[in-house]
Amino acid sequence: LDKAAGTMDALDDKEFSGSLVVLLENGLDFVRTNSKVKWQKAGEERIELPDYPKRSVLEGLVNALIHRQYLDLGSEVHIDLFDDRLEIYSPGGMCDGSLVQEQDIDKVPSKRRNPVIADIFNRLKYMERRGSGFKKIQSVYQSQYLYTDEMRPQFYSDKDTFILTLKNLNYKKGAEKGAEKGAEKGAEKKQFHKMEERREKILLLIKQNPHITQGEIMENLNLSRKQVQSLMRILNNQGQIRRVGSNRNGYWEVFREGRGW
Repeated sequence: LDKAAGTMDALDDKEFSGSLVVLLENGLDFVRTNSKVKWQKAGEERIELPDYPKRSVLEGLVNALIHRQYLDLGSEVHIDLFDDRLEIYSPGGMCDGSLVQEQDIDKVPSKRRNPVIADIFNRLKYMERRGSGFKKIQSVYQSQYLYTDEMRPQFYSDKDTFILTLKNLNYKKGAEKGAEKGAEKGAEKKQFHKMEERREKILLLIKQNPHITQGEIMENLNLSRKQVQSLMRILNNQGQIRRVGSNRNGYWEVFREGRGW
């Protein structure tokens, strides 16, 4: 596994042997282990943002194992995972010798080099009987939240080789990555100042009324009970406030005041 856009020492490298089903499952696990699934909140919904859609990877691996040239001794199916893309290589080009990159993917005719293997995979529910693998890979990508035309899966073949390239949907180039990190740092800084401001307001409320309750602080600052409890725990741990007496009849003491006082 090469996790870079160029050539470098592999960060992970595994070789698998066994039945075709074992090879398929091991290949899926390898991609799953070395890729990420992010998520984003959209209203009440949580949207998963995988580097590579599982269904597209499955279709690509199934296609590689079913349609590869098994008479080419010493050759093998392999997966190369880079920062920005995943490549699945299989020995043997298109069955009719055509070049897949010169064809409309939606209209590529279904021709199987190994019909017995294809039938077994179909019976095991790893694939559909009709030749829809290429279209499925593309349609799944197009349905992804972060998809753009630049992310379109790429198919390449010559007389000896077939390569499927899947783009990393979460990959950001240098400038974009820098802008994203800058935005994240800006958001973190803003959140820090917001927390500081809330703690100072709590200190002021306690100074004005040492007997103030958490409920009254919630109402004054329009915060939830969990937020107030968290902020007061921080103030207490920092030695800025202390509870004297019982929860019912006690009061708060302020030992160190906030900024600007």
